[in-house]
Amino acid sequence: MIRILLLAMLAFTVAAPAAAQDAADPEPLTLIHAGQLLTEAGLPIRGASTIFVRGSRIEAIEDGHVSRSGAEYLDYSNFTVLPGLIDLHTHISGDPGRDYRDRATTPDEWGVVVGIKNMRLTALDGFTTVRVPGIGNDVGNVLRRGGDEGIIAGPRILHSGHSLSIIGGHGDISGFREEVLDALDGNNTCTGAQECAARVREAGRRGVDFIKITATGGVLSQQARGLDQHFTDEEMRAIVTTAHALGMHVAAHAHGPRGIEAAARAGVDSIEHGTFADDAALRAMRDNGTVFVPTLMAYTGIRERLGTGIYTPPVEAKIRETLAVVGQAARRAHAMGIPVLFGTDAGVFEHGRNAEELGMYVDMVGMTPTEVLRSATTGAAELLGLEGEIGRLAPGYSADLIVTAGDPATDIRVLEDLEFVMVRGREVE
Repeated sequence: MIRILLLAMLAFTVAAPAAAQDAADPEPLTLIHAGQLLTEAGLPIRGASTIFVRGSRIEAIEDGHVSRSGAEYLDYSNFTVLPGLIDLHTHISGDPGRDYRDRATTPDEWGVVVGIKNMRLTALDGFTTVRVPGIGNDVGNVLRRGGDEGIIAGPRILHSGHSLSIIGGHGDISGFREEVLDALDGNNTCTGAQECAARVREAGRRGVDFIKITATGGVLSQQARGLDQHFTDEEMRAIVTTAHALGMHVAAHAHGPRGIEAAARAGVDSIEHGTFADDAALRAMRDNGTVFVPTLMAYTGIRERLGTGIYTPPVEAKIRETLAVVGQAARRAHAMGIPVLFGTDAGVFEHGRNAEELGMYVDMVGMTPTEVLRSATTGAAELLGLEGEIGRLAPGYSADLIVTAGDPATDIRVLEDLEFVMVRGREVE
């Protein structure tokens, strides 16, 4: 026994100096030479600059193209470098055009496979952080961890797990025989304020980042129960109060005006889609500090598939109802001073096309390129509570950046063509 202890002590004394030396060695330094640098949407663009990236963080930013001994260099002296973009509404584990009945035969693990593919496509499109409102609980946790640990190439993920729904509403499983519904039950429905509060606490226990509720009916679900309010006012207040007490924000899927108004008055943090928002609904959003995430590309995705046999008759009827008013509510919201933040609903269309929505905010919503860029960077970061971590380029911030030709402050569509993407100090190849 004494001999074993002596050998162990000897091994420790030999290994300790080496371990101490390893701990003292700094992480590798990468210097990025930018021809132009936009550190934050709305600030003047800077000329030639050098970004110092050590590990996953920005260490410093200096004017001119400087050098340091032992550093790796990335030369983008003929391009513009700016913060990575944020998409507040993506369904990273799903692809468009699948038959709703597939969920009865496809295992949850398939969502991880699809998610890994889509994370890379999303990052290559310039989105270094995504919010995922509605995903299998374990699938969301696994994809988030894979990105956090650098095992999966892709954006930072914040997810809600399963969205909370009324029984038989959008977000609840429908369209199957009763025994199949029982087998597929996601335990994500609630009735009454007490049960809805419990569902929020259960979601928090599972490790979700925020809560998503389906405040109204939805377009792509098989139920045909209308597109307006589903949860009661009391149920929504219980969800919001409980989530906020646990440090989570609440995103409300909402199409119909009375559902939007009720959700805003209940204190939800964001309205997703907001398709039929009227003046009363928009005033409730403005008065309660609720932001608008219009998901305009979703309507492109469903329009491209309308009449192809992908959607069932009840779904096609709802699609035609929404396509008549796309973008109108978001334009009125912007005119009223309600923050319009960037979110696409990727998964309803192909992942990797997210940046196509940027130009829609100029054409359909009436925003300037700088306002659009702010909606997809600093504005989105504030909603996520990550304004000290992402959304701008500054010392101490995560090294999330993209490189493009041209100036996005004058032409937002230059962001549809990128030269380079870095997420947390790692290049996405």
